Amino acid sequence: MRVKYVLSEVLVGLWRNVTMTIAMIITMAVSLTMLGASGLIYTKVADMKDLYFERIEVSIFLEKDVSEQQRTDIAAKLDSDPLIREVTYVNKDEAYKRFQEMFRDSPDLLSVVKADQLPESYRLKLVNPAEYKAVSDQYSTIEGVDQVVDQSRVLDKIFNLFTAGQNIALVAAIAMAIAALLLVANTIQVAAYSKRREVAVMKLVGASNWFIQAPFVLEAVVAGLIGSVVGLIALIGLKQFLFDGALSTLQGLFAPVTWGEVFLTFPVMAGVGGLISAVTAWVTLRFYLRV
Repeated sequence: MRVKYVLSEVLVGLWRNVTMTIAMIITMAVSLTMLGASGLIYTKVADMKDLYFERIEVSIFLEKDVSEQQRTDIAAKLDSDPLIREVTYVNKDEAYKRFQEMFRDSPDLLSVVKADQLPESYRLKLVNPAEYKAVSDQYSTIEGVDQVVDQSRVLDKIFNLFTAGQNIALVAAIAMAIAALLLVANTIQVAAYSKRREVAVMKLVGASNWFIQAPFVLEAVVAGLIGSVVGLIALIGLKQFLFDGALSTLQGLFAPVTWGEVFLTFPVMAGVGGLISAVTAWVTLRFYLRV
C-alpha cells in the first residue's frame, strides 16, 4: 500500500508541475548528451593517438653533398640504435617517385622539380613512437644530416585541438549540469511548497522522514532517467546523421564511433542523471522542508 501511494504521488507531482518537469528533463537531457559526447570524444582521441602513433615515421633527410662515408656512418648508427625498430633508405629516384605520387594532381609543380633536387633520406619506425624527440635530438647534429622531421609534431598540434574540444565539451557539460541541479532544486521546492499542508499532516500522524521525502526524490529521479533516455536518442542521432553521415568520408582519418560505444554511454548517463537528481532532491528537502 505504501509503495502504491508513493508511486501515485510521484505521477501526480510530475503532472502537477508539468512545465517545470519538462524544463528539468530537457536541461538534464542536454547536460547528459554533452557529457556522453565528451566521453566519446575522450575515448576516440585516445584511440586516434594509438592509431597514429603506430604509423609515425621519423625522416632523416641527408645533405645534398653528403659523402659516402657519412652515409655509411649514419646507416651503421641507425642499425645499432635500440630506439629504432625499422630503417628504410630512400634514394633520390625513390623520393622522386613518392613526390610524383603525392603531387600527381599538380602537374605544374611536377614539371619544375627534378629527381636530383630531392634529398636522400632514411625513414624510421620507432620501438616507442613517443620517444621521437630523443631520436630527433640525437640525429639532428650528425654530420651529413640536413634535417630530421617527424610526423608527430604535426599530430601534436592536431591532438591539441582535439584536447581543447574535449575541454570545451566538458566545461559545457559541467555548466549544464549545474543548471540542471538548480532546476531540480527549484522544482522540488515548488513541489514541496504546493504540498506543505499534506507534509505537515503526515508529520503529525508520525510518518517517517523517508516516507515523506520518497515521492519528491523519486520525481527527480524519474525526470533524470527520462532525460538520460532523451540524451541517448540525441547521441544516436549524432552517430547516425553526423559520424555516419556528414563525416563518413573522414572515417579513415578518425577513429570510428561504434554503436556499442554509444549504447555503453547510456548506463553512465542514466546513473549520473539519477544520482544527481536524487542527491539534489534529498539535500533540497533537508534544507527547505526540515523533515
